[in-house]
This record gives sequence, C-alpha cells and structure tokens, in this order.
Amino acid sequence: MLIVGGGAAALLMAAKLGAAGKRVVVLEQGPDFTLNDLISSQIWARRLKWGGTPMLLEGRHPVGFAYNAGWGVGGAALHQFGNWPRLHPEDFRMKSLHGRGADWPIDYAELRPYYDRIQEEVGLAGDALAETWRPEGAPYPMPPTRIFKHAELMAEGFHKIGIRTAPMPVAINTVERDGRAACIYDGWCEAGCPIGALANPQVTYLPVAIKAGVEIRSGCYVTRVLLDPRQQRAVGVEYYDSEGTRHEQPAKLVVLAAFVVENPRILFNSATEKHPAGLGNPNGLLGRAIMTHAGANVWAMFDEDVENHLGLSAALLMSQDGYGKESRSGAFGSYTWTIGIAQKPNDVLGFANARGALFGAALHEFMRKAARGVGKVQAVCEEIPTPENRVLLSDQKDRFGLPRARVIHNFEENAVKLFEFARDEGIRALRQTRAVDVWAGPTPNISHVAGGTPMGRDAASSITDSYGRMHTFPNLFVAGAGLFTTEGAVHPTFTVHALALRSVEHIIDRWGGLVE
Repeated sequence: MLIVGGGAAALLMAAKLGAAGKRVVVLEQGPDFTLNDLISSQIWARRLKWGGTPMLLEGRHPVGFAYNAGWGVGGAALHQFGNWPRLHPEDFRMKSLHGRGADWPIDYAELRPYYDRIQEEVGLAGDALAETWRPEGAPYPMPPTRIFKHAELMAEGFHKIGIRTAPMPVAINTVERDGRAACIYDGWCEAGCPIGALANPQVTYLPVAIKAGVEIRSGCYVTRVLLDPRQQRAVGVEYYDSEGTRHEQPAKLVVLAAFVVENPRILFNSATEKHPAGLGNPNGLLGRAIMTHAGANVWAMFDEDVENHLGLSAALLMSQDGYGKESRSGAFGSYTWTIGIAQKPNDVLGFANARGALFGAALHEFMRKAARGVGKVQAVCEEIPTPENRVLLSDQKDRFGLPRARVIHNFEENAVKLFEFARDEGIRALRQTRAVDVWAGPTPNISHVAGGTPMGRDAASSITDSYGRMHTFPNLFVAGAGLFTTEGAVHPTFTVHALALRSVEHIIDRWGGLVE
C-alpha cells in the first residue's frame, strides 16, 4: 500500500501496517530528517517549516500555512509544541447540541480508548485530577512538567479573577521513558528536540516503521491519484522526484496523509472525465470548511528575572474554565488558556515582535528588559466551520504545470468576538499580577489548520466516513486534521494520532475486502 505524506498520521499508520506484515511505501515531499539534524535555534528551525510550492493565502485572516505545516520526514509534528489536551464530548455534537457547524460521525466515547492508548504509546505528562475539565480517560503515564517562575506569576493573576489552572498535558518526557531522555526545559521544542524528549515521529513511530520494513522516500512531490480504467478505484499516484523526473507508484490501497491543504490539492488535480470536480467531490464539499484557531496573545513585563527562557514551547499551565460554548453572551464557542510559554527573541515565539510599533533605541531597550522580564499567555479560540473558508485551485501553476492551492479564510463576527472576549480576560488577569506593563496583540494570531476533507455519516454531507475512507472510492483514504468536523479549542495533534490509530486498525481488520 501507499501513504502520501510523512507526518504524524502517516508514520503512525505506516508503523502499524508494517508491523502487521503489509508492504508499505511512504512518499514525503520534503527532505529526510534525523534527530542529528535538529538544532536549537529558531533560524535553523525554519528548515522544518513549509518549503514546497507556495500556497496562495487570501481573505481578511489568511491561514498561517508555512508556520503550521511541516517540511520533511516527521511533518509538522517534528516542530510541534507538544500541547496535547483532548477534545471534549460536546465538540463532537456541535449541531445536535447548539445548532451550529456539524456533528462528527463518532462521539467522544468511541474515540476515548484511542486517546488512552496513544498517550501510553508516545508518553504524555500531566495531572489528570487537576484538570477538572478533562473528559473521562486514563491517567497520564508521566508526572507533569516543572513549573517555572514566569508561569507561576501569571497563573496568580488568573487565580485572582477566579480562573483555575492545571498543568498542561504535554507529549514530552518528564522522566526517562522507553529509552528516551527526560526534558531539560531549555524551551526549544519548536525547533525540534534532538534529545528525543518531545514525542515527534522520529522517536515514536518512524523507528517502528523502519524496523518493520516500511520504505520511506523523501523528495517526492505527489501530484495526482491514479484510477483504474473504470475510474472506480485508486491504483496508485503520480509523483515527481527531487530531480523533477515523473514517476507512477502503483498501490492496492492509497492513504492521503499530507497536510490539510495538500490533500484537497491532490484530489482536485486528480480530476477525470468521470470526476470533473476532483476525486470524491460530487457534493462540492471538497476543500470546504477549513478551520483555524484564533490565538489571543497577552503579554506582561516584570521588573525581575522571571526565568522566561526556561520551560517549553508548549505551555506549562492551562485553563479550560471558559470551555463551555454558551458560557458567555455574544461570543459562542470554546477557548483554552495556555499559560507560561518559553520566550525566545525572534520568529513566532519571539518577544521582538510583541510591540510592533517600537523601532530603534526604543526596541533595543524593550528587548533588553524582555530578555528576562517578559511573560506570555495565549487563548486558543475555536472557529465554527463555514463552507466559505476553503481550499481551491489557483490559476497559477507549479513548476510542473499543475494548479497551485489557493486558501481563502475569514473569521466570522462571532470568532472575532470570542477572540476579543478572551483577550480582554487575559489582560484583566495579568493586570492582577505585579507586572509593570500588560498589553495584547490587536488581531488574532492564526494557528493550526483543520477541515477540508471532513468525515461524516453520509456521502451527501461529507467527504469520508468515520475511518477516513472516501465515500466514492473503496480503497482511497484520507488521514490527518483534514478529517475534523469541528476543531474545539485544543491543539489538534493528539486527536490526529487517535483518529489515525482507529483508522489503521480498521484497515488492517478489513484488509482483504479493501484491496480486492
């Protein structure tokens, strides 16, 4: 079988299929990375971000594609922060409970055992009892992370306005486990983790896949899914190697596990006479209902060393006191506070960009203080899916003459109001601390990408079934966050793993019927 993409879902599925005795080929567009290639520097970390054909990003709130996507074996999970809360039961029943968005074809109870198994396989650290909002599930296999001064100072402000906090559940070793080192809290997770404490694919499923004989090919740009003469089944894919040579890779079963935007691009570009709107798109829903999270960044400056260089790119603490979707008037949806994020000078985590109006001597003085005195919290705010936010094909072409992806994204009024509510709450909390200055980003920071190939109960309202199998092709699957029907207010990587485990076991159990 063939898996397109080399990220979290792809390598998990490859490992399980290989261990089950299946012959598996993985095609990854980017380079082949190992732990030795990971360097704790935000400049070097840019190598792990999107490096393929540029996307056309449009709308009032363009998707932050390059930052959220991955580039190379390991995918976006290679530079993930490691925040791994679970979706809540009501996230799966948005339409039934609130009349908005759509319901998932599965509920939390069905996904819970996969969450439990994944957290044991990859290793999660946290305090399940302290997370009073946490859905039912097994306790974490490792104790929570250390808490550094910057997180303690800001959590105090939240407590003073009546908001509870708990350790953030993270996919990071807090103790030595399974031959992997414990975290050293140097705050460089976003640049990868060369010691292997972060649960990126290089230390979780990639070694298992390689040991099982899975073939990993890097530098392979997949352009189309190939169909049989009757155009009813997938028979492989077309791809170009790093030298620009065209190839066809045959397969009895194909899984598209590329990034959220890439899977629709491939399916659109695979259009045939029988499928003129792209594969799996008779209902016109392919590429629609793309979702992101609106991040509300709030900063505080202290006149003391707050140890802000220590900790994680992930948050040390969290709060979901505001997770109830109708717990505030005029701003529907959930949000999660992430509290205590290690600070570095530049790039996405950089405090150099925290005060955009500062230049010259004023910026220099600010950075001198911020280097040891600034702290940050961020609210991860839910977006309700709408069909207008979508992936399309552009009129512009890539170097092989195929249309590039075009992504349109705008936050609706409700999403903006939810962002503003969370931002103002964060300002109120940090003003209760001994900070000498508190400020917030004026517009949402756009993080994570989900949707576009959503799962559902029927072919009229979705692209795939609950296992990611496309309704129109019995041996063509989709994996990853593109399957999400709604996104909740949590980072997607844990749920991506849980869904991939559920799907791959379904494939293995029904192998004969799928490949015939």
